[in-house]
Amino acid sequence: MLYTTQKGESFDLEEDFSSPERHVLQKLLLWKELAASVEEFRNKKQEALARGWGDSGPIPESRNLRILTQDLEEEVGRRVEGVKDGTG
Repeated sequence: MLYTTQKGESFDLEEDFSSPERHVLQKLLLWKELAASVEEFRNKKQEALARGWGDSGPIPESRNLRILTQDLEEEVGRRVEGVKDGTG
């Protein structure tokens, strides 16, 4: 699966991320829709990175993961703001 950020950087989720990172991304793609704030999304990201895959321990945040999750944070921010101002 390909993911393109709002800034136009593309990632192949199978090739550009390790299995543990993909596990974290699966969680964060869901939290992107559920988080009530960017802060809540960031907390979920930190929890997932600390817990690891199947509670295996911390997962280091690669450059690719950082870029993609920053893009997800921006999406959460736009969604939350849209809800606040009635456009979302």
